[in-house]
Amino acid sequence: MARDVRLYAYPDEERLVVVASWAGAEHDPQWAHNLRSNPRALVKQGSQTREVVAREVDGRERGRLWSLVTSAFPLYRTYQDRTERVIPLFVLSTDGHV
Repeated sequence: MARDVRLYAYPDEERLVVVASWAGAEHDPQWAHNLRSNPRALVKQGSQTREVVAREVDGRERGRLWSLVTSAFPLYRTYQDRTERVIPLFVLSTDGHV
């Protein structure tokens, strides 16, 4: 069953980055688990809808993207301080090269 989830998405070249912060809750939001189980999703931006493939990022790539999203929304740092889990980041790509 498809579910709609409203998220902020941060552009990174041709991809979008989404943050599974859940305001620093102790558990990942359900949509993050859903993307891990099925990385195919639809993204609606304005009147456009596109199919994407999601991939959770780690390592150096995560560090670079964490800087990108926290520059745009510094409150993510506060959310990270509230929890012991590492807040997941996902890249969404339309070209299959996530």
